[in-house]
This record gives sequence, C-alpha cells and structure tokens, in this order.
Amino acid sequence: MIVRSLHDLDGTDRDVVTPNWRSRRIVLAGDRVGFSVHETVLKAGTVNDFWYANHVEAVLCVEGEGELTDKETGEVHQLRPGTLYLLDGHERHQVRPKTDIRTVCVFNPPVTGREVHDENGVYPLVREEETSA
Repeated sequence: MIVRSLHDLDGTDRDVVTPNWRSRRIVLAGDRVGFSVHETVLKAGTVNDFWYANHVEAVLCVEGEGELTDKETGEVHQLRPGTLYLLDGHERHQVRPKTDIRTVCVFNPPVTGREVHDENGVYPLVREEETSA
C-alpha cells in the first residue's frame, strides 16, 4: 500500500513548477502500478498547448474554470468542476484557464517524472528500468 499527501511532495522532485502550471506527481512509473497520477494547477490567464503523442491522459477538473480547445477540430469545451476530458486519440489541445484550474490527471503509460515537454508540448516516452528483486 502506498499513502502519500500532496503536501509531502512540496519542494521534492515530484513537484514540478513552470511559469504556467504546477504539477505534483503523486504516483509515477517507479511505483509500478501501470499508470501515473498528478495534481496539476494551471494558472489563470495562461495559454497551454499540449500534445501527448505517447500517452493517453484523463483529466478531471476539480476546481476553477476555463476552455479546452481540440486543436485538430477547433472544437471548444468549457472546463469547470466535474468536467473530465480523455485524450484517447492523442489529440493536440490547448487549455486556457479563466481562473486557476486544479485538475487530477492520469497517464497511461505512466510517466517517470523526468519528462519535459518539447517544443510541440509532447512528453517523450521514458520507461523505468526493470529491476529484479
């Protein structure tokens, strides 16, 4: 059993802060459960372009409001508490928070925590090395 508090992650390598967002990585690939879980807060007034070409991501908005644009279709969706979006087709997308938006995100395959968005907003596919017991 793994038990973690968000506050225990503050200031660690699981706490990633950028000018536009902060992501606390609660569960990562190294935990060996087949997915990763993050709490991410996107800052009001920012423009965030993402494309998870190597991962499927589910995002549940738990606080705040904003807009999600599918960059492939131009379709715009409102984000508010209780809204979930699933990037099951690796869609390029943009998130524009009107207020700070707090989300819970799940990635498959799991991220390691070492990934950095490239110029296209993509995380590379990084796998944890298998260790023998």
